[in-house]
Amino acid sequence: MDQFWEYLKENQFASGLLLGALLGLAVAAAAWKSGFSARRRLAKDIRKLESELRELQGHLNTQLKINAQGNDTLQRELEEQKRQNENLRVSLASLQSKPGKAELRHAQMTENAVRLMREQAPGFAPAWEKAMRQAELELEAGESGLKKLVRRVIPGIGMSGGSPAASGAQDTEG
Repeated sequence: MDQFWEYLKENQFASGLLLGALLGLAVAAAAWKSGFSARRRLAKDIRKLESELRELQGHLNTQLKINAQGNDTLQRELEEQKRQNENLRVSLASLQSKPGKAELRHAQMTENAVRLMREQAPGFAPAWEKAMRQAELELEAGESGLKKLVRRVIPGIGMSGGSPAASGAQDTEG
């Protein structure tokens, strides 16, 4: 080994070659270490990103399940509301078709119309009150006496007591 060192001291080319080789080995070792560190760092980053990806996929799956459950609930509620709406529509139609309901509804509408006319038409109220009194008298006369007998014998005749104008003319004469 001593001879080797002596040879290197005497021959500058050999010492330069040895120095270049050692320097090349040092650079290669540094590059290998840098590559090894980079691979470890990248592998660590890949594991971290894969973990984050799994976590995000889990969150996405959870969110999709929640949305699906909410949509299912809304769909069921919508179907229930449609069913209730149809039931209410059928019930309303059956209630309106019962005997007497149409007449009662018409009487209520007439009452509302009369109330509006009393409020809006200045000359209507006295004429209406006179007509109502006359109708009450006819109804009372129809429930007792000769008109009742005539109505029982010949239905439909006893109720028509003439026109309101003719009755009004009779009131002014009598």
